[in-house]
Amino acid sequence: MGLIVTYTKKYRKNIGILIKLLRKPDVAFGLIILILFYSWSIIEGILQVIGSFIGKPDLGWILLPYNPFQPHLSQSLRLPSLTHIMGTDDLGRDIFSRILYAAPSDALISLVVVGGGILIGGFIGLFAGFYGGKVEEFNMWLTDLFLAFPALILAMVIEATFGHGYIYAMIAMIIVWWPSYARLFRAEAIRIKNMKYIDAALLSGLSKVDIIRRHMIRPALNTILPYATLDLGNVILFYSMLSFLGLGQQPPYPEWGSMVALGLEYFPKWWWYSLMPGLVILIIAVAAALVGDGLRDILGGEEKWV
Repeated sequence: MGLIVTYTKKYRKNIGILIKLLRKPDVAFGLIILILFYSWSIIEGILQVIGSFIGKPDLGWILLPYNPFQPHLSQSLRLPSLTHIMGTDDLGRDIFSRILYAAPSDALISLVVVGGGILIGGFIGLFAGFYGGKVEEFNMWLTDLFLAFPALILAMVIEATFGHGYIYAMIAMIIVWWPSYARLFRAEAIRIKNMKYIDAALLSGLSKVDIIRRHMIRPALNTILPYATLDLGNVILFYSMLSFLGLGQQPPYPEWGSMVALGLEYFPKWWWYSLMPGLVILIIAVAAALVGDGLRDILGGEEKWV
């Protein structure tokens, strides 16, 4: 019964935070955009995986207005209209369909990179902040070593070393992303370890590893969560930059950044070619920033979300 009451209270607190978010128009707008983006990405991603698995790739665009790969040269570079709401590209392919088809890859990489950054950075940062001494010196030296290189250049070097492609871009971005989380978690660990309940846990005989696992991860995540939410948009922007430079997802598969790059050859006369995918990137990034700021204002460091 006590366990049920605990989970009920936690559920009510989380619902209360969601209600507070929805009361702010800008945050509510960002939250709705993110929910629509990730919901669509899950549905479309599942269809693409199933279609690939059973050898029927056309299942991946069954919900799209048009086949995102089929060229129609007679329809090339058509203005946005009721038939093609975002226009067509130089091969006559529907830009809106290609943007929708590319959404799962951007959604997946944003979640995996932020999640990987939290896992790796959290492990290094929490141990560095809590143990101190030589452990902290080594972990922070390793973190500073990665932070010393410009993130974009480091990601390009890593991907160029291992090869071009979606998976390599994801690995490169995780390697680039974890150091910032390591610093955040280290700062949180230093703050939390000075609290009285940590002293009580030490006196009770709990090992330092158990204290980190039981008493430090959740409070630290409450502070990191708003930053991580905002970071979802940053990851999509960064991945779009890699794709813009010809890295990441390779043709003929559509990707928002590469679509912007291809469209620049036809700008400004055929402005929609590059503007439409760029506008989608901007909307998702702004939505993530709005929700992240809203969470930061509402949580205020309180331990009530996780």
